Amino acid sequence: MGAARRANRAVGNPSGRPVLEITLGPVRMTADQPMVLALTGAGQARVGGQRIPPGHAFALDKGDEVTIDPPQAGMRSYLALRGGFAVAPVLGSAATDTLAHIGPDPVAAGAVVAPANGPAGATGQPQDQPTLPKAGDLVELPVTLGPRTDWFTPRMVKHFLSQEWLVTPQSSRVGIRLQGDAVTRADATELPSEGTETGAIQIPHSGQPVLFLADHPLTGGYPVIATLHPRALDLAGQIPPGARIRFTASADFAAITPERPA
Repeated sequence: MGAARRANRAVGNPSGRPVLEITLGPVRMTADQPMVLALTGAGQARVGGQRIPPGHAFALDKGDEVTIDPPQAGMRSYLALRGGFAVAPVLGSAATDTLAHIGPDPVAAGAVVAPANGPAGATGQPQDQPTLPKAGDLVELPVTLGPRTDWFTPRMVKHFLSQEWLVTPQSSRVGIRLQGDAVTRADATELPSEGTETGAIQIPHSGQPVLFLADHPLTGGYPVIATLHPRALDLAGQIPPGARIRFTASADFAAITPERPA
């Protein structure tokens, strides 16, 4: 995610170094040694009651406490530590796959997260933070139709694209579960399980789409009607419950701006 790369660059790390992903919040952490951190994404960091501008590197002394408040917009925040975190990768990744239950254990209350003390360069200049959607916002996401669009009538494909889908609280890192007028299939049989890209939009028997995110599974026999444009994935991961999504089938994609309700 772009926010994770920005957090690493802010503290002088290589952009792909592991960071802490924080969903919503609040979170409170205490430094057990001097360190330099940066927070990007949805949350707001505070040290001693002072707010830290998003994307700015900030220093902690031993005993200092940082609080990350629940976001007013968006869903996920990314905390980078200068030098990185000491985490053993599994299959080349430091992430926890919440569906397959592989990877490092999630960070829980009372855990101690050790620094890796890896090489780091000069701290980077803060970058502009994108506007994130809020509950009630309408977000347009560009998609490419297929690969199983032929399992739906042209009328149903138009129905899928023309309506606004509500993001439900049942959403997670596995996928965004949407609610709206059901999309029905022309073919009610099941497909053999197929691999999917991040951003694939699956239509299960309920007719309520699921937009797959980082921990997505195989299809499980349900057709994928469309797949999100890769450059829209960062925004999709920040859409909170209560927001609405409209999918647009277009090859052109320049920028996505959440539409605020009047």
